[in-house]
Amino acid sequence: MKTGKAPALVRQKNSAQRLRQMHDLLAAAYGPQHWWPAKTSFEVILGAYLTQNTAWKAVEISIENLRAAGALTVDGLRAIDLGELQILIRRSGFYTRKAPALKAFIAMLDAEFDGSLEALAAVPTERLRQRLLSLPSVGPETADAILLYALGHAVPVADEYLRRIVERHQLLIEPPARHRKGYEALVKITREAFASDPESNRSPLFNEFHALNVAVGKAHCGKKARCAGCPLEADLFRYCERLPREAKVKL
Repeated sequence: MKTGKAPALVRQKNSAQRLRQMHDLLAAAYGPQHWWPAKTSFEVILGAYLTQNTAWKAVEISIENLRAAGALTVDGLRAIDLGELQILIRRSGFYTRKAPALKAFIAMLDAEFDGSLEALAAVPTERLRQRLLSLPSVGPETADAILLYALGHAVPVADEYLRRIVERHQLLIEPPARHRKGYEALVKITREAFASDPESNRSPLFNEFHALNVAVGKAHCGKKARCAGCPLEADLFRYCERLPREAKVKL
């Protein structure tokens, strides 16, 4: 008897291919993003820490405070007092946790890599990821953002925008939860989506994919879905049996 419900296994089988097609649709709609918003690799690392649970506009204020204080370099951050650092990054929130975490990163860099980001970047990806994850206040998204944008490793970054896209487009049978297991599920499906791409071993591919997710997330897939006019709208109506409330007006 026909129920109108798509078989879950069929949807799961096609999900990686659909995610790749979404990338192509977003690339056509938005063009190259050339993103992360930072001037140096170390500034990327600072931003990855500061943006945790914080809007980027607040992070920009903290970055400018650090720039004015001469603390946007490894040497500058090493030299600054912890209390002063907390004041400079206060606008980013959680400053009593983030400031010691930044100091812990510098301590690791000095003790194990002679203060060199180049030496840090030369560590094999998986071993380096595990070392970053062992640092205070570094979860998978922060570690992967540092790996991809600051150190040039070809790793996906699975942020909240991607989680919403995957959940709303029903790319996984179990919606990706906001914890480590859900994050790794997003990383896995992203790797599967680009597995056959000759650029999958280079960081620019995942850089652009993450940036495109941010672009569509800000425009259409925030906390409230705004599906009308979204470059991914056709996929939503073609494959999904449950639509966000904002999309149902078209039915």
